[in-house]
Amino acid sequence: MAGACRRAYGAPPGGGGLGGEVGVRVGVRRRRPGKRQVLARVLWTGGEVAVTIGLVVLLLVAHQMWWTNREARAGAKRQVESLERQWSADDPSVTPPSGGDDADSGGTGGRGTGSGGTGAGDTRRQSRTAIPTLRAGTPSRNQTYAVIRIPRIGLTAPVAEGISKPHVLNKGYVGHYPGTAQPGQTGNVALAGHRNTHGEPFRHLDELRPGDRVSIETFHARFTYVVERTLPRTSPSDGTVIAKVPYSSVHPRYRYTEPGSYLTLTTCTPEYTSRYRLVVWAKLTAAGPRVVGGAS
Repeated sequence: MAGACRRAYGAPPGGGGLGGEVGVRVGVRRRRPGKRQVLARVLWTGGEVAVTIGLVVLLLVAHQMWWTNREARAGAKRQVESLERQWSADDPSVTPPSGGDDADSGGTGGRGTGSGGTGAGDTRRQSRTAIPTLRAGTPSRNQTYAVIRIPRIGLTAPVAEGISKPHVLNKGYVGHYPGTAQPGQTGNVALAGHRNTHGEPFRHLDELRPGDRVSIETFHARFTYVVERTLPRTSPSDGTVIAKVPYSSVHPRYRYTEPGSYLTLTTCTPEYTSRYRLVVWAKLTAAGPRVVGGAS
């Protein structure tokens, strides 16, 4: 009878009297986290996300402000050295007059000198073979073909045809606006460069003053321009600043009225923005043979 009762009420068999063990299942209810705990978890997670985002942003800034400058400056320096080596492969003293290949015909320039028949005419022909696009007068798009030097701001940089960001400006080069005059020609030689990041060749363009010299060297010659005036700020749409006779359509008092040989340098302003444009104008004062190494 007792055994039946025990089995009926779930007591383990073999248990004896009051001293037997009885198995009891006790359910434990978990306590829900309080509002403070939830808030703490949210704040902790949010803090981790904020720190991660901050590190990513910091890395991006470091890449833009330091690495792109370091990489572009090194590349621009190598390009200047490459141009100078390329130029040195030919006779740097041979400077044909403007007019391109016509300079090779007529006069004494086309006659050989010396017993071997090798003279100025042969040197010109070799040079034209080495750098045909420069001899033709118009470099190809994105081609580096000149070196700009501005002693006031310590700048030495290659000049390339076009103002493409990936192929020219972001490499630390100074870009030549297509359709404007080439160095030494009558008209307006218009150039652009980054003011911040990617080599920032025009970082200190605002420090130029009237009378400062800007030289541009090509295979053929060295052209010296002297700064005359600066337009501190104008709209990016003020395209007349690179016209053949440059002037500002936004600020009419900044203008030239006579044809001449001008140089226009443009960059973004204020620093770290592209809201406005800074413009520096100069005029050609001298032209002569290129000096090896850019020496004065």
